[in-house]
Amino acid sequence: MADGAKKKKRIMSSEELSSFCDQIALMLSSGMTLRDGIEMLAEDEQKGNDKVHPYTNLYRVVDETGSLYVAMKENEEEWPSYMIEMVDIGEQTGRLEDIMHSLSTYYQREGRIRSAAVSAITYPLVLGVMLVIIIGILLWRVLPIFRRVLASLGVDSSSSGSVLMQIGSWAGWIVLGLIGLVVLAAIVIVILTKTKAKDKTLNFLKNLFPPVRRLSEKLSASRVAGILGLMLQSGFPMENALQMAPAALGDQASIDKVNFIREQMKSRDLTFQEALSESGLFADFYNRMVKVGAASGHEPQVMEKIAEIYEEQVEDGLDHLISIVEPTLVALLSVVIGAILLSVMLPMAGVLSSM
Repeated sequence: MADGAKKKKRIMSSEELSSFCDQIALMLSSGMTLRDGIEMLAEDEQKGNDKVHPYTNLYRVVDETGSLYVAMKENEEEWPSYMIEMVDIGEQTGRLEDIMHSLSTYYQREGRIRSAAVSAITYPLVLGVMLVIIIGILLWRVLPIFRRVLASLGVDSSSSGSVLMQIGSWAGWIVLGLIGLVVLAAIVIVILTKTKAKDKTLNFLKNLFPPVRRLSEKLSASRVAGILGLMLQSGFPMENALQMAPAALGDQASIDKVNFIREQMKSRDLTFQEALSESGLFADFYNRMVKVGAASGHEPQVMEKIAEIYEEQVEDGLDHLISIVEPTLVALLSVVIGAILLSVMLPMAGVLSSM
């Protein structure tokens, strides 16, 4: 790589980030120094086969400076910018242990949501591919064999048996084409979500499928509530939390909601609770929870609770979609295969009964 060339950004998964934050929090609570703790992580990392060594790079700078923030900043291609800023604040305020513990909870939640979304996409996609393969084998290999058998038994193409078999073949090809198009579209969508067209693709899906739009809104609410709860627990005033939140949010819908709340608070001099209600980010019930939490001094805890509730609703919604798609595909497979086999067996039974 040429000097000055940009390093490819390789940030660890949510599960890895959560584990790292949890380990740092445990080390600090036990009285272990950052240097010794990260040295242990680096030694374990070097025993593995992974070519990427974020902990080793981290230890090298921590050993020189004693600062986790400086180490992350020098290796920012390996760490989320939001985590880097939160670590900086933790070191300046002396609350690094609390912030790392909160970050661990936050990334753990992100990991669960991402895993649920991957399962919701992968399982129906695999089932759809299996449908295509099974129906394709029946149409390409099985039906031609039975046609030859019927022809050898003297059944011509104008007979009712051959017509029935032809109808079964057409039905199979039609269903095969439809399922193939759906599977191909799903694969294209998954690929597009990994590119710069991610936001446009997600907006298209939201407009096309109302259940996806509702799940996306709940996901945005969970992420915003989790971020704000984390920042409020770390001692930020709400204005600063809203200003920093977009850097940690991965989807444009959540960023737009936060920016709308900020603009309403500035331009119309609304309170956070009033601007939140007008944004439509939370349901009315949760807006009332935020209002009560602010009045009682428990706003961070209320935000965390709302994030957990919306996360559970997202996971339940994804499970519900899977519970609808799975039996639908299985029923479709059963009907199509049954129709193809009947279109084969009925003519065969008619021929055999006349012999």
